[in-house]
Amino acid sequence: MGCAAAGPTIMSMLDRRAFLKTAALLPAACVSTRPRGAWVNDIHSQLNRTWVSAVEKPGSVAALRDLLTRTRGEVCVAGGRHAMGGQQFAANTTLLDMNGLSHMLAIDEANGIVDVEAGIQWPELVTALRDTKWAIRQKQTGADRLSIGGAMAANAHGRGLTMKPFVGDVESFTLLDANGDTHECSRSRNADLFALAIGGYGLFGVISSARLRLAPRQKVQRVVEEQEIDGIIRAFERRIDEGFLYGDFQFAIDDRSELFLRKGVFSCYRPVPDDTPLPDAQAELRPEDWTRLLYLAHADKSEAYRRYAGYYLSTSGQVYWSDEHQLSFYPDDYHRALDGLLRSAAATEMITELYVPRARLADFMAAAAGALRERAASVVYGTVRIIREDDESYLRWAKQSYACVIFNLHVEHGAAGEARAADAFRALIDLALARDGSYFLTYHRWARRDQVERAYPQFATFLAEKRRRDPRRRFASDWHRHYEAMFSA
Repeated sequence: MGCAAAGPTIMSMLDRRAFLKTAALLPAACVSTRPRGAWVNDIHSQLNRTWVSAVEKPGSVAALRDLLTRTRGEVCVAGGRHAMGGQQFAANTTLLDMNGLSHMLAIDEANGIVDVEAGIQWPELVTALRDTKWAIRQKQTGADRLSIGGAMAANAHGRGLTMKPFVGDVESFTLLDANGDTHECSRSRNADLFALAIGGYGLFGVISSARLRLAPRQKVQRVVEEQEIDGIIRAFERRIDEGFLYGDFQFAIDDRSELFLRKGVFSCYRPVPDDTPLPDAQAELRPEDWTRLLYLAHADKSEAYRRYAGYYLSTSGQVYWSDEHQLSFYPDDYHRALDGLLRSAAATEMITELYVPRARLADFMAAAAGALRERAASVVYGTVRIIREDDESYLRWAKQSYACVIFNLHVEHGAAGEARAADAFRALIDLALARDGSYFLTYHRWARRDQVERAYPQFATFLAEKRRRDPRRRFASDWHRHYEAMFSA
């Protein structure tokens, strides 16, 4: 379920138009201003409410450079604001909102290379490329309003079956340091800074523009089947051998069922000839269908899986464009309505992403099912993808060609609920590490120091590089402050 789920009676209990209108107001919910400052928060977990002393939204590189040279003290850098670990916010700093730098600058149509400003978000880029023969290679799924700069800062990934993390899509970028000086970074120029900044969470400067590698825009056909976890890696390998380009496995989430984390919907996409018709009346989930599934994913998880699997199986054989099939519907601030329907405390979801060697996936999932049941953790959504090894970024998470497992857990806000979520996430990290795996730093900062060091043995030297290259600590985040304190203790 691309971003969660909702139920058959939800619309009898909730005015759909009011629900969608509330959802559309998320920016106001996530940014409330007061004179000379603002409260900001991340969009999905909403657990990072932070007071910043000012919000600046430069509309050009010249304005960005001017801000860096005249602003005293620390700055933090934000784009789409979906990261949940506090990487884009730092208390009592100036927030640089990069959404004003949102243009496609140039395209090399002969070689499939595009130059963009770092604040451009995926829908804008997909639209800008539509009149060419090129398309994006991969993007994060589940939401669309994420910036290219943010994808680089987290070294994100999508559903590509043979792709590296996002570093593999970056040809070069321009970075402004604390003095406003410009650095052109690529694999051959400022290569060390190239490696540090991609996956560097905005700590080494502001990426103002990037040059990205594209893929030919082509039609793809979705092929869907149900699979069991024991055979899913073989199924992925078979699809790769057959030339499929994208795919994932979205597993059952009801911990009371024997299918929990075992059975799932396996959807993959293969290229088809350009003259393959694209029917006007293909099955698709409407916004109200997503809200029903969101409700069911909280209230009746087996029914949510039954409906979701039924829908996806009905779409097997449908044809899409290779860029558009990666886009997702995300109902902003959906939990505000759900809390009332569920008669629950204020809550949202929180993501964690674990990596295990592909041969250990089934074993890991069995252990994860036990750990989640033991803690009565509520899984709202989960998926398995695969990734190729990253041998380019400094703080690389894809140390080998892993299976990636994503859990979206329901988290009640407040000390007790967050402590339960932290315990569940730490348990999952331990299970991955015990199998020579790792985890993604982006989503939370609940890992213990020993877990950070085992997953990222270069982390202490990463922090040292930050101190060396930014001695005045101009580029700040609460994420960085947390780990600086942890590793200096």
